[in-house]
Amino acid sequence: METNVKSIELKDLWRRYKRDGDDRARERLVVAYSPLVKYVSGRMASGLPAHVEEADLISYGLGGLISAIERFELEREIKFETYAITRIKGAIIDELRSLDWVPRSVRARARAIERANTKLEHKLQRAPTDEEMAAELELTVSEFQDQLLQISNSTVAALDELWTVSDASGDQVSLLDTLQDPGAPDPAQVIDTSDLKDRIADAIARLPEREKLVVALYYYENLTLREIGEVLGVTESRVSQLHTKAVLRLRGRMSEDNIDHE
Repeated sequence: METNVKSIELKDLWRRYKRDGDDRARERLVVAYSPLVKYVSGRMASGLPAHVEEADLISYGLGGLISAIERFELEREIKFETYAITRIKGAIIDELRSLDWVPRSVRARARAIERANTKLEHKLQRAPTDEEMAAELELTVSEFQDQLLQISNSTVAALDELWTVSDASGDQVSLLDTLQDPGAPDPAQVIDTSDLKDRIADAIARLPEREKLVVALYYYENLTLREIGEVLGVTESRVSQLHTKAVLRLRGRMSEDNIDHE
């Protein structure tokens, strides 16, 4: 995701803001990186109910961008865009959560599917099929798939949330925020972060191939659900179902792993 400002000018703005505390340079950085907010908001809006306005998401995300600019350390060995996108997503998710617009019935269905999937995986030693999940939940396959769509259309919390931890203030921050200065590493934190990454990678590796592909295309290649549907030759709603199943499986596995680690 590129800005409309030349690299040399950005470096000067960062220097003036971080070294000299120039508020005008900070304002210009916000404007320069504002396309990131529109990019993230546009991607998230495609999976939300129609009554959620993209303009509202942009407003929520702008706070995340400002926070990212204020917290970013130039010495970090990561691109600012990568760091900022994570914080923008987090700000949008936090605001939507605070509005609490997801019906309790949808939350209950999501939890029931997570529990059923965990139970069947233990029993079958593999990822259960839609038919097996439907039977466990005492639903028809069509009813099960309809529930996946309802959850998908109402749920903001997705795979990104698996990559967050709480800082000392209780604020949810990305794993990127936990990376220490290379010159002063915290061994305990490095181990915890590495362990979480390994557990997520292992959980993703155990997904059925199609769900694994959807996760890769959506989170690593940044394709939209519609674009993934074109790649796979299926409808956008089918991709949405696959994405929701993958997320619920992963959340269930991570919850189970957290219990095992306690």
